Amino acid sequence: MSSMKIVSEIFPKRLKELRLQFGYTQSEVAEKLHIRQQSYARYEYGTGEPNLQTLFELSEIYGVTTDYLLGKTEI
Repeated sequence: MSSMKIVSEIFPKRLKELRLQFGYTQSEVAEKLHIRQQSYARYEYGTGEPNLQTLFELSEIYGVTTDYLLGKTEI
């Protein structure tokens, strides 16, 4: 399995899991990122990808590394 396939499967799953753990709605996270809720929803559905800056912001919101979000580590 290619690394891009792993990222495309793991990233949306981890985003949703983290959001639910923190008790946020998609709208709340989107507001923190200064994007539309529909854009954030596409990240969770695996049909859209954040830019690098947004990826960094997501890691800060959830207190995890970008490697974790992308499925490179389990920590």
